[in-house]
Amino acid sequence: MKNLLNKIIAVGLILTMGLAFASCSSKKDLTVQKGKLIMATNAYFPPYEYYEGDKIVGIDAEIAKAVADKLGLELEIQDVEFDSIIAGVQSNKYDIGMAGMTVTDERKQAVNFSSTYATGIQSIIVTEDSAITDIDSLLEGDYKVGVQQGTTGDIYMSSSTEDGGVGEERVVRFNKGNDAVLALASGKVDAVVIDNEPAKSFVEANEGLKILETPYAVEDYAMCLNKDNTELLDQVNTALKELTEDGTIPAIIEKYIPSEG
Repeated sequence: MKNLLNKIIAVGLILTMGLAFASCSSKKDLTVQKGKLIMATNAYFPPYEYYEGDKIVGIDAEIAKAVADKLGLELEIQDVEFDSIIAGVQSNKYDIGMAGMTVTDERKQAVNFSSTYATGIQSIIVTEDSAITDIDSLLEGDYKVGVQQGTTGDIYMSSSTEDGGVGEERVVRFNKGNDAVLALASGKVDAVVIDNEPAKSFVEANEGLKILETPYAVEDYAMCLNKDNTELLDQVNTALKELTEDGTIPAIIEKYIPSEG
């Protein structure tokens, strides 16, 4: 009887240890690299992300750092082509993507999005002597439009005129927004469609350009995450909520985009 009891206890311990091991081995780490939150961005989109010396700074960089701190993680920012961010998040190369990224139905099919942390406006940059005076004259004329590849400006402009764009044949794509603006300044394109905040920085840095007064589109910005990593999504959303309520995120945005008046 004693030997039988010992065998039962031994089997029970083995089963318990096996279940514990299975639980530990099946538990997925929240992040690609333990202890780090790896963020992919395209650091040519001021004031959301840009270089200050060799350091990437801006609204997205500071918000990501605040979220990482909340989660007890070290933030690592990797500068990549905008068009490769979603693919990198899908393949678990990066934990999050932040690059003034607009939430769209098409992108939702590939990745999850966090809660919105900022609102952006798509604007039109033209030369000061341009015949383009509003969105209608841009759409109706035979103009070439510069965009940053993969952005919503690219998506909107590439669509048909019936859908509010100019069509593929009139769109000229660039890897960086600044390259599109330089092409405008040199007469290679007739207009650039890009987010309003970087648009203001680009116009300030390049004489002879202006932003049309009528906005082209209003958008919500959010982080993108791998669809399978819902636990990290929940933690990021909790952190964003807390950072909004305690004034951290509003203060970051105010720092880079001061309120008028």
